[in-house]
Amino acid sequence: MSLKGLRTRLEELPERFTSPAHDERVTSRVGRWLGIAFGLCFVTGLLSHGIQHPPSWFGWPAGPVWLYRVTQGVHVLSGIVAIPLLLAKLWSVYPKLFERPLARSALHALERGSILVLSGAALFELVTGLFNVAQNYLWGFYFPTLHYAVAWVAIGSILVHVAVKLPVIRRGLAGSIDGSRRRFLRTTWLGAGVAFVATAGVTVPLLRSVSVLSWRSARGLPVNRTAAAAGIEVPAGWRLEVVGPRRMSLSLADLAALPQTTAELPIACVEGWSASASWTGVRIRDLLDAVGAPAGTAVQVYSLERSGLYSTSTLPATHTAATLLALRLDGEELTPDHGYPCRIIAPNRPGVLQTKWVTRLEVVA
Repeated sequence: MSLKGLRTRLEELPERFTSPAHDERVTSRVGRWLGIAFGLCFVTGLLSHGIQHPPSWFGWPAGPVWLYRVTQGVHVLSGIVAIPLLLAKLWSVYPKLFERPLARSALHALERGSILVLSGAALFELVTGLFNVAQNYLWGFYFPTLHYAVAWVAIGSILVHVAVKLPVIRRGLAGSIDGSRRRFLRTTWLGAGVAFVATAGVTVPLLRSVSVLSWRSARGLPVNRTAAAAGIEVPAGWRLEVVGPRRMSLSLADLAALPQTTAELPIACVEGWSASASWTGVRIRDLLDAVGAPAGTAVQVYSLERSGLYSTSTLPATHTAATLLALRLDGEELTPDHGYPCRIIAPNRPGVLQTKWVTRLEVVA
C-alpha cells in the first residue's frame, strides 16, 4: 500500500467507530468519576508519604487510632476502583488517536500531549500499585520513590487535560444519555462496584466474607516480613538499651516486671490491609521517664534487623505517650514473625513504621 493510501485509510478510520460508547457524553461521565477516584488516591497517597517521610512542617496525630487505617484503605481501594473506570474511559476515547491531522493548533497539540502523558502515568500508577498491594515486585526500582514522583505527573496531566477539555466536559455532562450509552455506563459502574466489593474486605471488616479477591487472609494477624526473611537471630543475652539523659539496660524479664498496658490497636499496612489486635506491653513514655527524658521528645527505634529499609524508625513526640513497646499479642508472647522479643505498636501509624525486633530506644536530641 502506498503512503497516500495508508493516509487515506487512517483518515477514514474515525468514521468506522460506531459504538455508542465513543461519545463525549459517556466520556465525560466516566471521566468525572475517574477524576474523583484519582483525586482521592492522590490526596491519601500524599498523606501516607508525608507520614513515612515527614517534612519539617508536617505533623500527624496519634488519634483517632483508626485514621490511617481509613486513609490508606481509601488510597488503595480508590486505586482499585480506578482500574475499570480507566479502561472504560480509554475505550470511549481511543478513536481520537486516529484523528488527522495530529495537531490542528497549539491548543490541540497540548490536548493530545496531555492525553499521552496522562494515559502513561495513570497506567503506571495503577499497574505498579496493584502489584505492590500483592507484594509482587517485578521491577528493579524502589517503588515508593517512583510511585510518588509519577503521582505528581499524573495529577498534573489530569489538571491540564481538564482545563483544555472543560468546554467539552460541560457539554458532555449536560447532554442526555439514552439506550446503549446508558447500558455501557451501567456496566462500567457495575465493574467498578465489583472491583470494590471483591477487594474491600482487607480494610472493611464487614465485607471480608464476600471479598473474594482480597490479598490478605481474614484469619489472624498478617505478616509482611518474617523473621527468617529479615535474618533475625535474637542473642541469648538480649537486652533492650534505652538511651536518654541516663541509660538503662533491660532484659525481657525486666520489661515483663514493669507496669503493663493492654490496648486494642490496628496494624494498617501501606498495601491497604489492616487488622486489629490486643497488644500488651510497656508504655514508651514510662521508659523515657525512667531515663529522665523530658516530655515532647522523639525517639529513634533500632531493630535487630540490620539491612532492611525499615530497620530503624523515628517515633515522633506526638506519639510517644500513646505508643506501646509490645511484649504480647492477644495475650500470648510475641512470635518471632510478630517481632519477638518486643516491637513498637504506635496508634495511627503505617505498619512499616511499627518496628519489630526492637533492641534500642534512643531519645532524639
